Amino acid sequence: MANTESVSLSNLRPPRGSTPARKRKGRGPGSGLGKTAGRGTKGQRARKSGNVRPGFEGGQMPLVRRVPKRGFTNPFKVRAQVVNLKDLAKLPAEEVTPQTLYDAGLVGSLDRPVKLLGTGEADRPYRVRGCLYSASAKEKIVKAGGQLEE
Repeated sequence: MANTESVSLSNLRPPRGSTPARKRKGRGPGSGLGKTAGRGTKGQRARKSGNVRPGFEGGQMPLVRRVPKRGFTNPFKVRAQVVNLKDLAKLPAEEVTPQTLYDAGLVGSLDRPVKLLGTGEADRPYRVRGCLYSASAKEKIVKAGGQLEE
């Protein structure tokens, strides 16, 4: 007969045999892990605080400090959100602004700049305002009869 008790978070149990019993270390010679509790004899790692921090090489100059450092990361860089020309076909109107792109789901935020890239073709004359654009995107939009405003 099947178990009719409903499953809920309060009565979940792992399948029998899927979770081995934890090792109880340092509980006498009969346990197999008595005396030194699997740590061997003496040495730094046998002590209670024996592990060292990541990157520590026993006092030798660590690798992260030996290799030369170059360049820097500009903490003020603002990455533009890119939109390809082929994606502009999803817009209902010919006007392209960050707001219309946001409303169409082509960009995720109004707080970051938007840049149009030239992948694909301009299917109708667009009027672009408030967006950055690549040289190829500019060429294709103008060729299709559109205009770019700063």
